Amino acid sequence: MHTLFMRRAIELSRSNIDNNGGPFGAVIVKDGQIVGEGANRVTASLDPTAHAEIVAIRTACAKLKTFNLSGCTIYTSCEPCPMCLAALYWARINTIYYANTKDDAAAIGFDDAFLYHEISLPPAQRTIHSEQLLHAEGLTVFSLWRTNTTKTHY
Repeated sequence: MHTLFMRRAIELSRSNIDNNGGPFGAVIVKDGQIVGEGANRVTASLDPTAHAEIVAIRTACAKLKTFNLSGCTIYTSCEPCPMCLAALYWARINTIYYANTKDDAAAIGFDDAFLYHEISLPPAQRTIHSEQLLHAEGLTVFSLWRTNTTKTHY
């Protein structure tokens, strides 16, 4: 079954090239059934977050009516970038299978080495200026959240 789902992810990546998108596709599976699919729509939708894995997460969550994808597996045509990897952790995906590596992606112009480096730096040393403001005011909202008895835990 793994090869069937991976082939679907690869097919999505292939067909997306002809659909004004990048060469990336992803499939999310639960209990042997596809519950979400996605292809890279960054340039087509003018959305830098519209990577295949993110699109697949969104479709799976909508179909399953949950933000928690525990029990799901993703098959993606390429090793996830830092953003997608973080999203997969937030979604609680159990297993990630990928075809191409991040080095394969770098070889065709999708190099995430800069992002991996930036993440490791303290905020003050990153390329994008980052500065903390109004910490005490921000903490008051966190205090409200902490004591909220009707919140949805995630």
